[in-house]
Amino acid sequence: MPEPVDQPAVEVRDLTRAFGVRKALDGVSFSVPEGAFLSVFGPNGAGKTTLLKVLTTLVAPSSGSARVCGLDVVEGAVELRSRIGLISHNPLLYPDLTAEENLLFFAEMYGVERPEERVRELLEAVELDHRRLDTTRTFSRGMLQRLSIARALLHRPDVLFLDEPYSGLDPHAMDILDSLVASIRQHHTFVMVSHDLEKGLELCTHALILAQGRVVLFEKREDIDERAFRATYRSVVGMGVS
Repeated sequence: MPEPVDQPAVEVRDLTRAFGVRKALDGVSFSVPEGAFLSVFGPNGAGKTTLLKVLTTLVAPSSGSARVCGLDVVEGAVELRSRIGLISHNPLLYPDLTAEENLLFFAEMYGVERPEERVRELLEAVELDHRRLDTTRTFSRGMLQRLSIARALLHRPDVLFLDEPYSGLDPHAMDILDSLVASIRQHHTFVMVSHDLEKGLELCTHALILAQGRVVLFEKREDIDERAFRATYRSVVGMGVS
């Protein structure tokens, strides 16, 4: 009897996404296993955010395919949304609700068991339990980002997508995010878009460089020659949009 084959957590095959005549993604292919941490690098306009939007079902591919948790991002979009989390520049929070109300709203939407307990747990984890009854419009950028991290983790997603998650964070908030990632890493697969080579290489098990919508390099962390990797990255930084 053949050995069972592990299903990739993220699998992309010849993925293209066009906006008019411009291809933001042009034949992108790669796959990462469950439990991996993929860091995606590239210059502005490389297609990083478009890739993240496709993988999180926010934008449909023009051609090719993408599967997350074994689900097609188009045909399985509804089910997939319950199995992924997203931390982006937009905290996706309601400014007139308190921190606690925001999390309880999303907990109900995701059908989280024992929502009050889960919300308390996460507010403590991001060190916002003392501000749980304050409306989020009174929060700093760093506090909003910390609360958005809690929101993304509420339903214990299988795959967590991070779009420049350290952007705008003060050192203390960065430490909190580092600690959270470390504490949950064995239970999740991560895909992170970042301009920070140091942080991205520190965290990743796999690294991907995009430029002009194409894969320039995709390697396991253990196979990366850092000097060559950095040289490749520097060579594409100025490429931007074709």
